[in-house]
Amino acid sequence: MARTADDTWDIATSVGATAVMVALARAAETASADPLIRDEFAEVLVSTPELEGVREQVAAWWAGPDADDDPYFTVDSQNMISYQAVRTHFFDAYFAEASGAGIRQVVLLAAGLDSRAYRLDWPADTVVYEIDLPKVLEYKADTLARHSASAVADRRPVPVDLRRDWPKALRKAGFDPSRPTAWLAEGLLPFLPAAALEAMFASIDTLSSPGSRVAVEVFGLAADKRQEAQQKWAELKAKREARGQDASFNPFDLWFDDGDRPDCADWFNAHGWTTQTVNARDEALRLGRAPQSEDRPFANSFLTASKA
Repeated sequence: MARTADDTWDIATSVGATAVMVALARAAETASADPLIRDEFAEVLVSTPELEGVREQVAAWWAGPDADDDPYFTVDSQNMISYQAVRTHFFDAYFAEASGAGIRQVVLLAAGLDSRAYRLDWPADTVVYEIDLPKVLEYKADTLARHSASAVADRRPVPVDLRRDWPKALRKAGFDPSRPTAWLAEGLLPFLPAAALEAMFASIDTLSSPGSRVAVEVFGLAADKRQEAQQKWAELKAKREARGQDASFNPFDLWFDDGDRPDCADWFNAHGWTTQTVNARDEALRLGRAPQSEDRPFANSFLTASKA
C-alpha cells in the first residue's frame, strides 16, 4: 500500500479503500439507535460483492486488542464511528449555511463515497462537482444507479487526480469561477504530497470569487506522534500476522509526510480569507459524542474560511 508520486487506485484498493472505511462508519451510525447523521446511501455503497475483501480488512483493523496488545495503538470501532458522525454533521451544517447564504456551486475535493449530492436538501439550482479518480466516481454512480437513486443537486463528476491539472478539468465540467463556491476538503490532506496540497490551496483561491467558502478537515497528529504510531503499528501488525489475523489494512501507510506542509489557517489568512477553526473534540462534546477515552481524544480540527 506504499504511496508513489503517480500511483492510482479503484474503490477497493489504496486510498479508495479508505473511502470504504469512512462509508462503513457512516452506515453503522445511520443504523444505530440514535444516529447523529443519516446517510441512507452509505450501506448501499459498501455492501457490494466487490467490496467484500475491503469490508473484511476494515473489520480486522477495527478489531479490539488481544491481552498482549497495546490498546492505545489499536482502533476502537465505536470511536471511529462517532468521529465520522461528528465530522459528517459539521460539514453537512457547513453546506446548509452556504446554501442559506445563496451559494449554488459546490466542489467536493476527493469525493470518494460522499453521497451529499443525493442526500442533502439542496436548492433546485445547485451544482455539485465531485472530483476523484475515474474508477471511484464510476463505482459510486453505477452502484447508486442500480438502486434507482437520483441526485438532488445537479451532480457533475470530474474524473481527475488532484495531483494533476484538476482546475482545467473542473472548468471543462462547467465550473464558473465568477460565481461564489463552497469547497470541501474532507479526509484528504495527508493523502496529498506537500506540493500538490499547496497547489490545491492556491487553485481554490484563484478559482474563488468573493463570497466563496472553504471547509477543510485538518489532521492533528504531529509528526513525532505519527512516527511513534507507525512503530507501534508495525509491532501490532507482526503480532496479528503471527496469530493468523489480517493486518493488511492501515490508512496511515497511505499518508504523505514530505516537505513543509502548509498550515491551513495560516495559508488562508495570509491570502485574505477569514478563518475559523473548531476542535473536533470540542465539537464532539457539544454534540454529545465524547471520545471513548481521553487517552485517545479526537485530534483533528475543522477549518472554515470565507473570502471577502
